[in-house]
Amino acid sequence: MSILLITPPFTQLNSPYPATMYLKGYLQEKGVVANQCDLSIELFTKIFTKKCIEQIFNSVINSSDIDYPLVWEQRESYIQKVETVIQFLQNHEVTNAYQILSYDFLPKSHRSTISTEELDFAFGNLGILDKAKHLATIFIEELGDFIQANVDEFFAFTKYAEQIATSASSFDQIEEFLNYEPTLIEDEMLLILEKRLKEHSPDLIAFTIPFPGNLFSALRCSQFIKHYYPTIKVAIGGGYCNTELRELEDVRIFNYVDFISLDSGELPLLKITEFVSGAITVDQLERTYILENNRVAYKNNCPNTVVHHRDLPAPSYQGLKNDHYLSFLDVMNPMHRLWTDGRWNKLTISNGCYWKKCTFCDVNLDYISNYQNTTAKDLVNKIKSIVAETGVTGFHFVDEAAPPKILKALAEELILQKVHITWWTNIRFEKTFNNELCELLAKSGCIAVTGGLEVASDRLLKKIKKGVDIAQVARVTKSFSNFGIMTHAYLMYGFPTQTEQETIDSLEIVRQLFETGCIQSAFWHQFTTTVHSPIGKSPQDFDIEITGPQFEGFAKNDLYHEDPSGAAHHLYKEGLNLALNNYLNGVGLDEEMQTWFDFEVPETSHEKDCVANYIMA
Repeated sequence: MSILLITPPFTQLNSPYPATMYLKGYLQEKGVVANQCDLSIELFTKIFTKKCIEQIFNSVINSSDIDYPLVWEQRESYIQKVETVIQFLQNHEVTNAYQILSYDFLPKSHRSTISTEELDFAFGNLGILDKAKHLATIFIEELGDFIQANVDEFFAFTKYAEQIATSASSFDQIEEFLNYEPTLIEDEMLLILEKRLKEHSPDLIAFTIPFPGNLFSALRCSQFIKHYYPTIKVAIGGGYCNTELRELEDVRIFNYVDFISLDSGELPLLKITEFVSGAITVDQLERTYILENNRVAYKNNCPNTVVHHRDLPAPSYQGLKNDHYLSFLDVMNPMHRLWTDGRWNKLTISNGCYWKKCTFCDVNLDYISNYQNTTAKDLVNKIKSIVAETGVTGFHFVDEAAPPKILKALAEELILQKVHITWWTNIRFEKTFNNELCELLAKSGCIAVTGGLEVASDRLLKKIKKGVDIAQVARVTKSFSNFGIMTHAYLMYGFPTQTEQETIDSLEIVRQLFETGCIQSAFWHQFTTTVHSPIGKSPQDFDIEITGPQFEGFAKNDLYHEDPSGAAHHLYKEGLNLALNNYLNGVGLDEEMQTWFDFEVPETSHEKDCVANYIMA
């Protein structure tokens, strides 16, 4: 019995998505022959070759209306230089950087607006690698824009066909597009898939689908497998299935897959391998949808078990093409850079969330509610195992919220064992993160943290049940910054009943957090109701009304809502982002709130030094 674990296009391009590594490590320990393939990075690096880019341009040569004409006019330069650019983004060789920066080496199109003076201001005279990385990223993005506009409307760097999978209450549109002929991009994907099938000869294929932008490509691959390799069974699972397919009724998806698992995938997938090999009956499957008597059936043999976090082996990176991953530098947001630049091993300190109270969060689902932890020694042993396998000493701990107590123990163990790594993670802004703890974390290799400030309003933070207030966030973020740990704040606007005054006051708090050096990065998200959150389950408690969408048997997650007592939230998006982009670069911190909006907004009700006073209290 052998299984091939696949990450379908497209996910992040600088590091592999961690799901298949976790599953491979677990299945190997259980005696299952498990191989893995990051089809996302393999397809991306296949597309951006001289041969493929030339094919892409040739495919539209007879078109009467070509978008991005500057790219088209300079196509020969893009064709000849694409492999040089990709190799630089993979290897960061300084001599290649000088070549990329040399006068008139790269073509310039619709994204190439930054001047030499602006580059020098952003990176200085010695920032050769970063300058080149930024220009190389623009070069690849221009080609990506051309592909999406002229060849494959579904193409994007970190997602594919996301627009038809997001909130897809009906399977109709997905099936409609699956009935079309594959695009040029999909043809390349299927060629790589077939090569991996012949290489590994699996009995079972398991696709992880973390996001809506992975669903369609997984189903296109499954369609190919069902047609040309009908004896191979296909399973899907992952974040998308866990959140969106919990009420699945539509049988049509089983024309493409045989099994759909929910929640932690280790045990369901092990059971599927045992069923495929004939070791157990279908009724012994766990947390798995199948097609039975032409109806969707949920098999969940009880009592079932979730493998405890402390009992999981180290993730295995074996089989991944580690030299294929690329580092991009598209924007100057320092936290965004960590997400797109450099190799990061992925590891979970604890499973789930120890807080699990936030009213906007999927607290009813396993990935949040099932909190489990392990020991610092176990974590350090896994870290050493992963470093030995990958040669990479950078770690992104991908927790929902890393607990302060375990972080403290981990830092002490890393220092005790003299294990030198660089790491960052997501936290809650707990008062436990004082100067003493932040200094310890910095000494152990912590360089950044991310955390949810959300609405930056004490009234709404209570309504969210966030468990923090603005004063506490100010003191905690300042403690991190005092020891050189970059802090990124997740921000939210449009929370139910949020008023215009609270939106402007939230922006003022954000301004002061930047001004006082508490945070160095942030990002605004517009609030969305989900069916698994306390707000989605009890909208009347938050003074909103759910208006759709109507469930038609397939996916169910995002909900539409009306907020009769709140502001017209969508109007604030552009101004909030404009202000934030300036604050990120240390610009506009003395400007009035009205500066960022093209309609009249109220003055802030906060004192100009309230955050500074919180820090000093």
